[in-house]
Amino acid sequence: MKKVTYIDEVKLENKRILLRVDYNVSLNQDKSKIADDERISHSLPTIKILLPKNKIILVSHLDRPKTRDPKLSLKIVVERLKKYLPGVKITLINDFLTEKKDIFEKQKNGEILVLENIRFYPGEKTNDPEFAKKLADLADVYVNDGFAVSHRADASIVGVATLLPSYGGTSLKREILMIGNAIRNPKRPLVTIIGGAKISTKINLISKLIELADNVLLGGGLANVFFRAERFPIGSSICEYEMVLQARKLLFLASQKETKIELPTDVIIGKPDDTTNGGHVVRVGEKIPKDMSILDIGPETKARFGAIIAKAKTIIWNGPVGLFENPSYRQGTDFIYYSIAHNQGVTSIVGGGDTLAAINNKEYLGKITHISTGGGAMLEFIEKGTLVGIEALKK
Repeated sequence: MKKVTYIDEVKLENKRILLRVDYNVSLNQDKSKIADDERISHSLPTIKILLPKNKIILVSHLDRPKTRDPKLSLKIVVERLKKYLPGVKITLINDFLTEKKDIFEKQKNGEILVLENIRFYPGEKTNDPEFAKKLADLADVYVNDGFAVSHRADASIVGVATLLPSYGGTSLKREILMIGNAIRNPKRPLVTIIGGAKISTKINLISKLIELADNVLLGGGLANVFFRAERFPIGSSICEYEMVLQARKLLFLASQKETKIELPTDVIIGKPDDTTNGGHVVRVGEKIPKDMSILDIGPETKARFGAIIAKAKTIIWNGPVGLFENPSYRQGTDFIYYSIAHNQGVTSIVGGGDTLAAINNKEYLGKITHISTGGGAMLEFIEKGTLVGIEALKK
């Protein structure tokens, strides 16, 4: 049976290693500073295992550049990496296709070269075989430690893995083991909390969770689609109306299983841009003015959801349950976070960029069993049990 071999299972010495990481970090508004470097710190254990006796060539993307964009250079990432790895020689390669060969030939063990934003190259997203070969020609060995990008069939994730001896990094290993155990052999009750603005990206996931979980708690903009499926008014709330029929099918599917889909029974309504008034509570099903939107879960829902979370033995959470960007409507998401953190006997997995950005008080992060770096990758892994980037490593 084909399986992934990880770097802590083999001896890698005096190798030139192409290491795919995910340094798609959050930047501030003018893209001049890193807002959150969690993804950089996640890669450090793998780098430290490989670094002393090997030459490392780091590959990552940043954001979604349509062309070479100086604001999306990995220079800012390299500067942060130098702070984490003092004394290590780290060099940014502006264009590996045109760079003089001797910069690679003169690289010594313990030194790091960082290729410029890999999405500056069109061949990355198209998984161009020639581009993949040019990447592979830089190294003896390929290591993937970027779980969050492993659902992408890109050249630096899938293409290179077929051309070199390939391994998984320690961060990738932890993600696969933690999420895999939670969906294949969970301690029950297994409670999943799914929020966020859109249901279209999570419809297949919710369908899968109806088979796996004991409770599926829904909030955020995607819950509005279920409200419309029940023909409840939602005012001017965001809603993917084309998904209403699918939501209706999911509610029927859940009624045939032992899984309970838990929707909010009360909500806080207001105007999204109003930061001075805190909105007010209405029961789901009551009339909502046309100029008002559902922006958070209400107190009764918090109490109900909190009671379910308190009894859970395994929790998976992806997506905020309210408009957390507006401080008036972040209390529901904060409540979910604190409820999970205060369940001492639970195995908890939290993931998704918006979810982590929504977490207000970072001091409780240590009480979460596993913080996943993956958003879409985490959802697809739960849904399918694997990812294309993982499959490419299997030998």
